[in-house]
Amino acid sequence: MDDYQIQMLRLASSGYSCSQILIRLALDARGEENPALVRSMAGLAYGCGGGKASCGALTGGCCLLALYAGKGEDTETESDRLPLMLNEMSDWFESQVGGQYGGTACETITGEDGPAAARQRCGSIVAETFAKAMEILTTHGFDPYDAD
Repeated sequence: MDDYQIQMLRLASSGYSCSQILIRLALDARGEENPALVRSMAGLAYGCGGGKASCGALTGGCCLLALYAGKGEDTETESDRLPLMLNEMSDWFESQVGGQYGGTACETITGEDGPAAARQRCGSIVAETFAKAMEILTTHGFDPYDAD
């Protein structure tokens, strides 16, 4: 088990959702804290709360990519690589997770057990999504440990 997996377990046991865990790991890698951003990521958990929307690991992973490549201030511009990075994440998730569970909606992945199943089933999905996001960032020239 690597340091990120240990940190994921700690965050999950502290009550953070999949999308919050992903953004917390990215912020930690950058040496930043942003409780408001982490708090807002809870809106993506369990398919935006009702289970019918996309898995929070997918949407959280996309938000993680945008943390590095999106526009955040008037003086910034969005990276022209962001749409490609988001497509790579979505395509990978649909293939890997959607292919295994029959779709990418949260309730499709967790089954009838809903959020209770997340503790058993979703940990590996979050870990794989984080690893894929880091790979995509690196491939596109972003340093995951650089806050700039």
